[in-house]
Amino acid sequence: MLRAHPVEAIRAAERPLIEAAAAAGDPDAVMRRAASGVAHHTAALLRRRTGGVYGRSVMMLVGSGDNGGDALYCGAVLRGRGCRVEAVLLDPERVHGRALQALRGAGGRVAATGTGTDSSTPDVVIDGVVGLAGSGPLREPAAATVAALAGAGVPFVAVDLPSGVDADTGTVHEAHVRADVTVTFGALRRAHLLASPTCGRVEVVDIGLADMGSGPLTVLRPDPAEVGRAWPVPGPDDDKYTQGVVAVRAGSARFPGAAVLCASAAVAATSGMVRYVGSGSTDVLAGRPEVVCHPSVAEAGTAQAWVVGPGAGTGTEAVADIDAILARGRPTVLDADALTCVAGHPVVLRSASAPVLLTPHAGEFDRLTGGRDRTDRSGALRRYVADLRDRGIPATVLLKGRVTLVDDGETTWSIDPGSSWAATAGSGDVLSGVAGALLANGMGCGGEVAWPAVAAAVAHGEAARVAAGRTGGAGAPIGAGDLLRALPSAISALRGA
Repeated sequence: MLRAHPVEAIRAAERPLIEAAAAAGDPDAVMRRAASGVAHHTAALLRRRTGGVYGRSVMMLVGSGDNGGDALYCGAVLRGRGCRVEAVLLDPERVHGRALQALRGAGGRVAATGTGTDSSTPDVVIDGVVGLAGSGPLREPAAATVAALAGAGVPFVAVDLPSGVDADTGTVHEAHVRADVTVTFGALRRAHLLASPTCGRVEVVDIGLADMGSGPLTVLRPDPAEVGRAWPVPGPDDDKYTQGVVAVRAGSARFPGAAVLCASAAVAATSGMVRYVGSGSTDVLAGRPEVVCHPSVAEAGTAQAWVVGPGAGTGTEAVADIDAILARGRPTVLDADALTCVAGHPVVLRSASAPVLLTPHAGEFDRLTGGRDRTDRSGALRRYVADLRDRGIPATVLLKGRVTLVDDGETTWSIDPGSSWAATAGSGDVLSGVAGALLANGMGCGGEVAWPAVAAAVAHGEAARVAAGRTGGAGAPIGAGDLLRALPSAISALRGA
C-alpha cells in the first residue's frame, strides 16, 4: 500500500534533516542527495530512450528556490557523467547561487530565457520550475518553453512534482508539465496519487526521512496483490448463503442491458447468490440462469447487500424503491439513476441506517453537490462525505474517473488502473455489481464499505486492461461486455494465479 502526504507533513519531516545539515556547515547536503537521485533516474531514462548517457543532451528548466537548486545540482552530476547540460534560468535574479556555481564549475552551460539556448533539441528536460510551494498554472516564459519542448516530443523528468500541478489537491492546470518520470524525495506527495497520469512513473529517493505514518489528509493507494489476497473465494464450509446474497434493483424496458451487466458482474465477483428485482428478468435469465428473479422489492428475499440504480428509472416509483431498500438496513450501493433520484430527493438518504456507497461519475457528482470546486477534486469529495456524515448518513463515495477516488470521511483512496480503457458505456454498471457482491460477502469487516469499494475499483480496472489486450493485442477500445467477460481472468490475476 502506498501513502501520499500533504505538503505540511512533508516539510515538517524534512526540517530536522535540513537543520542538521546546516548545523554541520553543509546547508545543501540534503539538496545534493536529492539531486543525485534525480540524476540517477534521468540517466536511466536516457539509457532506455537513447541507449546511453555519455554525450547526451540534458536541459534543465530552472525556477527560483530549492526546486531549481535540485535541478542545477543534478545538472552538475550529469555533466560529470559526460552529458552536455544546459540550464535555462527562468528567474535569474532568484536562482539558487551555490547550485548554479556547482553547475558552472562542472562545465555546464547557462542561459536565461530569451538570451538564446542550444539550438539542438535536448534528449531530456529536467523540470525544476516550481516546487511544493507553487500553485496554479505555469507562467510565462516557462509555459511557452514547456509547450515547445513537449511539442517536439522531448521527455520530461520532474523534480518532486510536475510544474503546474498543485501538490495537495492534485489539480492539473491547463499550462503544466506532463512528466515521463517524477523523482520525489523521502515520501510521496498527495498529487502523486491524485494526478498520477500527469506524474508518469514516480520514483522515491531516500533522503533519510523518518517513517511518516498516516494522517487525516494522507491519500492511500492499494496494492493489487493485497486486493487479490483479500478477494473472497469459497472455503470448505461455505455455501451460497455464507458467500453472500446480493440483490440488484436495475434495468428497465428502456435500459435492459444495465440489468444484465450489473447482475452478471455480481455473479462473476463472488460465489454467493444474486437476486434480481426489476422488469428485465427475461434478459437477465437469458445470460445468467442462476440469478433468482423477483418482480418487486417487497417480494425480494433476504439479501446481505443491495445494488440500486443502473437503468432503473428516476420516477416516483424508483424513489420509493430506494427508500424501501434503505429502510431494510443493509449495505447498499447507489449508482446511476439512483444518484439522480438522490440529487433530486436528498431526503431519501435519511432512511439509511446501514452503510451506503454512492458511485457517481463527474457529472453525477456535480448534480449531487449542486456544483463543486473543480480545482480540488479530492477536497470536494471529502467535504461532501463529511456533510452526509454530519447529517447522520453513513455514506462512503466512490468518485469514478481515470483516477478513481474512494472516501469514507476519514481516508481517501486513489485507484489508477494505468489506462482509460474502462471509459465506455455500461462500465459503471459492471463496477456497481462487483461492489455490491463484495459488500454482501462481508469483505469489509464491521460494516466497512471503503475497502470493498476499493477492491471493486481495482478489479474493474484490471478487467478493462485484460479486455483491451485481448481485443487488440497491444490494446484496443472495448465495450462493457468485454470488460464483464474479462472479470474472472482479472480476479485470477489479482489473486496471483
